[in-house]
Amino acid sequence: MAKATTTIKQVLNYGPEHAAWFAANQTLFNQVCAFYFDVIQAHVKILDLSNKEALTALEKLTHITQRNPAPVMPLDEVAEDIPAMFRRAAIHAALGSARSFFSHLARWQKAKEKAEAKGKKFHERPPVPPRTWNKSASLYAGMWKERSDSSIVLKVWTGTCWSWMKVRITGRELPIDAELGSPQLIRKGNQWYLHTPIERQFKSSGKIEKQVTTNKQTKICSVDLNINENIAVCTIRTVEGSILATTFIHGGQRVNGFRKKLLGRIARNRHKTGIIAENEQDNVHLWNTIRHVDEQVAHLVSNRIVQFAKQHEATVLVFEHLGNLKPTKGKYSKRGNEKRAFWMKGRIFRYAKYKAYHAGILTSRVNPRNTSRECARCHSLVARYTEGQPAEGYTYGAPLVACHQCGMRGNADRNASLVIGQRLTQRYQKQEKPPTPLLAKREPKGSGVGIPQDAKNRNRPSLRSARHGDSNEHGTAQATGMRMVEPVSDIAHQLRLPLE
Repeated sequence: MAKATTTIKQVLNYGPEHAAWFAANQTLFNQVCAFYFDVIQAHVKILDLSNKEALTALEKLTHITQRNPAPVMPLDEVAEDIPAMFRRAAIHAALGSARSFFSHLARWQKAKEKAEAKGKKFHERPPVPPRTWNKSASLYAGMWKERSDSSIVLKVWTGTCWSWMKVRITGRELPIDAELGSPQLIRKGNQWYLHTPIERQFKSSGKIEKQVTTNKQTKICSVDLNINENIAVCTIRTVEGSILATTFIHGGQRVNGFRKKLLGRIARNRHKTGIIAENEQDNVHLWNTIRHVDEQVAHLVSNRIVQFAKQHEATVLVFEHLGNLKPTKGKYSKRGNEKRAFWMKGRIFRYAKYKAYHAGILTSRVNPRNTSRECARCHSLVARYTEGQPAEGYTYGAPLVACHQCGMRGNADRNASLVIGQRLTQRYQKQEKPPTPLLAKREPKGSGVGIPQDAKNRNRPSLRSARHGDSNEHGTAQATGMRMVEPVSDIAHQLRLPLE
């Protein structure tokens, strides 16, 4: 069995005076955390114990009881009558910070000794303990009660005493089939939220290597992400190579056009003043709109990808490892638009990863080198062209692809998604990959096929020039309905973009 954890975020509805209570409660929590961090610094060997043993040891050092009337460092110096569950939540928070700090300190000391042993100067500064504390208060059992779908009763420090208060909650409902963790009081701006971690258990299909090497019928969903009309192209295939389904997720042109429009408006506003105030965000509303639209699209697309994989019972989701994409030179709105399109692709991968894991699907990434330049059938060079033009050369961003070696013709992005899935199976099955034509033979300059500068680099993913291409140096397909794929459904939701 495997476990998946996520967080349910709910809004707290409370009176004006209650906000001060929440703030006082968090201040006290951080004071107790700082106190226990100092105790751990004075007794470093506590970190050699497990969390449960460390909790017992720290309570003996600080908590006054009948059997322990005179602890070494009494907690009463900070505050009296602190509830046991509040104290223990602070202890665990301090333990986490202490383990992190001393781990970084040990790593720094090891690096310093290694440099000094080689006679080199070591200029890296050592890590320092937290100077300020801003942790959110965790509410263990006993600090809350009577929770329902619309309200909860919390025990908080009001600044003068401990008091029970009932607050209404709105937002996403808690699932019935999940195990609830301890909620946290989170402040964002002037609003307080209740974050509740939930844990689900599901049957795991095993590691990707085991799935690929032991079962030829394992279904893999390979995804090719783009920045123009087809935001994502997903293909379901089995390990043995049978292609089962393909879907195109559209809407990229509309998103790019909307984002470019707002970036152009920002540029014009900046041109009017000629001054950007230091430490002050300009065009706040426009920037927020751009960010919110990118977030919405990333969630919609990632959800559609996972739904498609679940629909066809795929157990592995595979993407390209696109970490070196950089925008091309040009006007501010075009360059900024392309940069944010790359960022949105990263968000799509991150969101799809955790959504897929909750559905019992594992995620992997492969080297993106030449995925748009290889033929999925014979791995030779392909010609990329636009409809109505001859099938020769390589035109960046063209929607069609043709292989003169084996006669394959179809959609360029679907071909790339097939290559992505093949690379995953080749990695784990240790198959010898056919020689890449770009390495085997250098094409003449007039052939129209670009040769990547990092073709010989086998240690890391190559740059964007060795990957897709269009006018923005990134491959996209602007038309569908090719001979390689049957007509498929579009994204399940319309992208709702505010126009003003």
